[in-house]
Amino acid sequence: MQWWAWIAVGALLLGLELTLISADFYLVFLGVAALVMGILNLAGFSIAVWLQWLVFAALAAFSMVTFRRWVYDRLRRKLPAVNAGPAGQTVVLPAELRPGQSCRIEYCGSSWSAINGGGSPIEAGARARIDRVDGLTLVVRGEP
Repeated sequence: MQWWAWIAVGALLLGLELTLISADFYLVFLGVAALVMGILNLAGFSIAVWLQWLVFAALAAFSMVTFRRWVYDRLRRKLPAVNAGPAGQTVVLPAELRPGQSCRIEYCGSSWSAINGGGSPIEAGARARIDRVDGLTLVVRGEP
């Protein structure tokens, strides 16, 4: 295969990695292996076509197995956890709430149903921690 064909295939594979959403960082190593084959051919290392494909496959497989996880982890560092809901936040109860009972509360400018998921009553005006969200109901427990 000609040097320019290897470089074109390498550039195409690298471009596909950027445009495909679920490529999972595999096409980069195929593209780099094709670019390396193109550079070797351009530098004057002319070998049989079947051997070019064999070297390409071996180079792509070796680099993918050896370096993919390390490079992928470097590029996609761990992000801090995102608070996806009200769990863990505190609210003030307008009325006494016995275990298993429910009432209406204000949370973030909206009216919510709240149910006491703990084992002890929560006094009116006391702070309660949101344990979880069950549909459109906040399950709360009294703060210690």
